[in-house]
Amino acid sequence: MTHPLVPQIIELATPVAEELGLEVVGVVFHTNQRPPILRVDIRNPLQDTGLDDCERMSRALEATLDATEIIPDAYVLEVSSPGISRQLTTDREFISFKGFSVIVQTSPPYEGQQEWNGQLIRRDETAVYLNQKGRVVEIPRSLITRVQLDERR
Repeated sequence: MTHPLVPQIIELATPVAEELGLEVVGVVFHTNQRPPILRVDIRNPLQDTGLDDCERMSRALEATLDATEIIPDAYVLEVSSPGISRQLTTDREFISFKGFSVIVQTSPPYEGQQEWNGQLIRRDETAVYLNQKGRVVEIPRSLITRVQLDERR
């Protein structure tokens, strides 16, 4: 379950990231640890996300979070890149990774399969389209639970 502060943190972090030429792609607040860990995943849309990007975002976001006092107690801020093995969720990611090998998981199984591998062709309102050795497979979006890059290929 998402921590109740996450939407407010995203609201604060997004303009900070944009000012630095970055994008916020995910926020998780792990409050089951002492001190709690706030993890913010960022992406540089123009080049590979580097340590410098994470450092700049960390400094700027820390100042913003401290100024708003949204998190009253001590916490650890981790700013990182989500890496290549992550899920595809946004239209922009589906466009950026067109032609890449992906794994699509469905529930319930679609045409007797719960996992589909292939090259990403595109996604529209109704389906995700994969190229499987020259054959186009159309998987209904309503059945898809996860689409992620296939780092095995």
